[in-house]
Amino acid sequence: MFTNFYAKTKPILPGLSLSIGVAIIAKLFALFLPKLGGATLAILLGIILGNTFFKQPALAAGTKFSESKLLEYSVVLLGLTVTFQTIGEMGIKGLIFILLIMTTVIIGAYWIGRKLGFNEKMALMMAGGNAVCGSSAIGAIAPAIEANDEEKGQIITLVNLLGTVMMLTLPFLGMSLFGDALLSKSALLGGTLQSVGQVVAGASLINPETVKYAMLFKITRIIFLVVVVFLFERKAKQDDLVTVKGSKKKFPIPWYVTCFLIFCVLNSFVTLPANFDEGAHFISTWFETTALAAIGLRLDFRKFLKEGPRFLVYGLSVGAVQTVAALVFIFVLHI
Repeated sequence: MFTNFYAKTKPILPGLSLSIGVAIIAKLFALFLPKLGGATLAILLGIILGNTFFKQPALAAGTKFSESKLLEYSVVLLGLTVTFQTIGEMGIKGLIFILLIMTTVIIGAYWIGRKLGFNEKMALMMAGGNAVCGSSAIGAIAPAIEANDEEKGQIITLVNLLGTVMMLTLPFLGMSLFGDALLSKSALLGGTLQSVGQVVAGASLINPETVKYAMLFKITRIIFLVVVVFLFERKAKQDDLVTVKGSKKKFPIPWYVTCFLIFCVLNSFVTLPANFDEGAHFISTWFETTALAAIGLRLDFRKFLKEGPRFLVYGLSVGAVQTVAALVFIFVLHI
């Protein structure tokens, strides 16, 4: 039994160990640079080290595990620090904001893609990936519209590249425009950034409170993934892009979102010991910092140069639509 466990975990150990090491160094540096914080330093150190000294393929499995699984566990534990009262602070305006921004991004990304000559399936995946939750949304949409692996891979790469650019720029835009307005900054990041990791990383450049509230906006978007997949599948059938039977699909909401909501319900209606909240926050923070280090280590600047100009124009155009629409809706709704 131990032998099997070791055989399964052995490939991830080098990358996982490196991610933990970078996270520890970042936490130590944060003692001398408290304004930057451990999370920000982790991703910056990861980017520098990942593009210079640590490009070895043997690290890939472990950094991927750290980026995805540890971040998912961090989101689950976040549920023990949030209650319905916290979610209620988003208010009806927050929900309206999410519906407006998602609708605008879906229509805008689809229209721009078709105008630039991308086929309908690629435009739909770009629309869903940017409106909902990046690669996870594309992974749920692709089988529903019967997109091929090459198309899916190209759009996933493009969405991740766009998300990286926005992750590194929007926090500073939010701080310059909104100052201390917590919900405004959280709405900007949680309502636009593509993946959960990018939301956490971007919000971490501001402060932990922004991470918490940005994730509420983000999780609201993810919950609507079921609706987006259903509507995109119907459109694909109407446009004769798929067979009548279609393919068998899994329930599209990620497991960690379901667990987050369960823990949130538990925390709202059951009085848990104080050490539950404190312990969950401590572990979640370390998981998050390690995941951010891994995100930095996996960020390959060469990918930015590989995509052709048409892809880059598509990505930047959709990013501009997302950002401008989010700012307009935040100001109009007074979030």
